Amino acid sequence: MTTRTIALVSAGLGQPSSTRLLADRLAEATVADLADRGIRAEVVPFELRDVAHDITNAMLTGFPTGDLRGMLETVTGADGVIAVTPIFTTSYSGLFKSFVDIIDKDALTDVPVLVGATGGTPRHSLATEHSIRPVFTYLRADVVTTAVFAATEDWAGQDDVNPLPSRIRRAGAELAAKIASREPRGGARDEFAAVPSFAQMLGG
Repeated sequence: MTTRTIALVSAGLGQPSSTRLLADRLAEATVADLADRGIRAEVVPFELRDVAHDITNAMLTGFPTGDLRGMLETVTGADGVIAVTPIFTTSYSGLFKSFVDIIDKDALTDVPVLVGATGGTPRHSLATEHSIRPVFTYLRADVVTTAVFAATEDWAGQDDVNPLPSRIRRAGAELAAKIASREPRGGARDEFAAVPSFAQMLGG
């Protein structure tokens, strides 16, 4: 049985982080649905806060290095991606957008992506649709229909009409269905493998 890889990208800034918690719950729902389909999945989690300086350097130089390069290889080679950001001033965080900006524009073409966001108030729930979804649509990713926003009160189960656990299960099932409908992608790909080193460019 081929194992499908799911890259989990969390842009939470704190530890512990409600953003990472939502990302983990979405991953658990996706893995459970894939298991029901007889498909094994491995989740590879990434915290953007751990590579924040590398992201800035990559934006300045155009070349990711160190842990960030390996992270990009895994994300762009995954069978599915779960991306979750906190919402600041009605939109995604600067760290989240900076990471997306260094992904090659063709690297996520047709890749199933589930987006999520966290915030202090339900008033920002539409940020998943007017801010986050368009970013991945521009990259031609296959974004699942259900995006999950979790406000602080959602964790206490105060939404009886559309509770957070059911939204998570629905989104996870949608991502699992898209992953299951495709052939395995074959693991990480290094989009910078053909880029010569500085030594090579200098003739060394």
